Amino acid sequence: MTGHDAKALRPALVLGALGVVFGDIGTSPIYTLQTVFNPDDPHPVPVSTENLFGVISLIFWSVVIVVMVTYVLLALRADNDGEGGIMALITQLRRWHTPGRKAAGTLAVVGIFGAALFFGDGMITPAISVLSAVEGLKVSTPSLEPAVVPITAVIIVILFLVQRRGTAAVGKLFGPVMILWFTSISITGIVGITHRPEILKALLPTYALGFLFHHFGIAFFALAAVVLAITGAEALYADMGHFGRRAITWAWILLVFPACVLSYLGQGALILENPEHISSPFFLLVPSWGQFAMVLLATAATVIAAQAVITGAYSVTAQAARLGYLPRLRIAHTSESEMGQIYVPWINWLLMVSVLTLVLAFRSSAALAYAYGMTVTGTITIMTLLYFYVARMRWGKPLWLIIGGATVLLSVDLLFVAANLTKLIHGAWLPLAIALTAFTIMTTWQKGRQVVTARREGAEGSLYEFVDELHDNQPPPLEVPGTAVFLNRGKQTAPLALRANVEHNHIRHAHIVILAIETEPVPRVPADQRITVDDLGHDDGIFHVVARYGYMETPDVPAALAAIPAEATEGELSLADASYFLSKIELIRGDEKTMAGWRKRLFIATSYITADAAEQFGLPRDRTVIMGSHIEV
Repeated sequence: MTGHDAKALRPALVLGALGVVFGDIGTSPIYTLQTVFNPDDPHPVPVSTENLFGVISLIFWSVVIVVMVTYVLLALRADNDGEGGIMALITQLRRWHTPGRKAAGTLAVVGIFGAALFFGDGMITPAISVLSAVEGLKVSTPSLEPAVVPITAVIIVILFLVQRRGTAAVGKLFGPVMILWFTSISITGIVGITHRPEILKALLPTYALGFLFHHFGIAFFALAAVVLAITGAEALYADMGHFGRRAITWAWILLVFPACVLSYLGQGALILENPEHISSPFFLLVPSWGQFAMVLLATAATVIAAQAVITGAYSVTAQAARLGYLPRLRIAHTSESEMGQIYVPWINWLLMVSVLTLVLAFRSSAALAYAYGMTVTGTITIMTLLYFYVARMRWGKPLWLIIGGATVLLSVDLLFVAANLTKLIHGAWLPLAIALTAFTIMTTWQKGRQVVTARREGAEGSLYEFVDELHDNQPPPLEVPGTAVFLNRGKQTAPLALRANVEHNHIRHAHIVILAIETEPVPRVPADQRITVDDLGHDDGIFHVVARYGYMETPDVPAALAAIPAEATEGELSLADASYFLSKIELIRGDEKTMAGWRKRLFIATSYITADAAEQFGLPRDRTVIMGSHIEV
């Protein structure tokens, strides 16, 4: 049971989930149906009663199978210490990646590509969502049509500027808006259904199956747009760390799912009455006197749709960095009670620039729709594949159940993938290009990091052996007064800066502190549990110290050292004039065939975005010494 699930289900969490998690999938009724029947589509679906019933039925059962079954009922249970998303599954796969289990390693690589696809989703979703809502001005106020793109760009900039306030604050602000949104689309949907109640027959699976099998040539191409109804499913899973499985599940079942279904049925009834309404069935379902208000509400809701994937991108980035697929980035935790609520500045600004570029380049939601489905279907397919492997290895589910369930769900997913491949030259290449770029960066960083870690450990050597040699050295290095603090990653190897000080400068300080900083999965660590001291087996002034911090705390190394009891370090450390040493690695491109030349250059370039260690750990700049070392990759 995760930390989220162990807690009582709090209304605030459900409200926050509505305000952050469901914006994407909850606003899909704005553009899904009109995209399916778009006459300008390269493979248009004719508007007819039979096709309309088939499409509505396909939408309903796609949401049931993919969102309700695959994600809500299955995937949300496969968390990793409360975290969700593809990266959470990859973390679990890596635990089983042994020489005898090569499948886990292969699937982990496939999963990284799925995570890379999600970054593409994070760029396209804000663009298409906000554009589709602002385009409602063409219906309510046609004179404002030229202002659609500029208004969209301004809204997107404001959205990314408020991210630093944190997910909880954003969720509390957006939650009531989404309750109003889902209530409104439910009411308009019900009103539409009352005009043509026969549309309710589309809920029967026979209409979806009949459309697929009897009109496969039309239905297959329709699937490329039907997939828009399930966009946001992966964000729902990736954002689990922000609010927990129970809050997300109840919000979906009680409000989001019924509201979306009612809206699709209402739009279907409207088109049955007048096929010309296919141009904008969502906004035309609203009485003329309320259309402008609905445009404003839809714009607010689509801003929240963008929020869902933005927060999901933060989660994926943080998990990728922990797993070694990205460098250490500055991550701000924004909640005292929920560890998963984070803000990643570097990703925030990268997404903002990318989203604005897409809006200015494509200029309409219809043009972006061709690109949209590829990220969604690819991510869902990979997530489903990984989930069933985890279900087999983690819970020991019977093989017949795994094969049966995977066959059914993957068949649906792959059908969506195949349909979206038909849009490859019409825009679907874009998310694939974004994903391939992100995948290349992540796999290159992981490979380069392995090379650097192996060479760094070889250069550092064993910490215990180094201390033994230092103790036995004759003659000993010159001892200078004062305290030197060397930051290190752990207790296994000697800091490069310490080794350089002794071997090249032939000096050592009277007190040497080798400090490792650990982040615990709690908001704050009590003061009496913060510090652990080990004298490494010798009484010669060398100590290994572990400083523990909660995820909400900013490490303050000088303050932590000041709290060490004097008896633990054979006397009070002289911290007023202590020197702090960082081991900085300068990467250079070597001749050894560790990676292709272009990948070496990419790895070195990516290393430049690593967060500054001195700033991250609160070191005094005027007493921090950075000692460099070259490592070839």
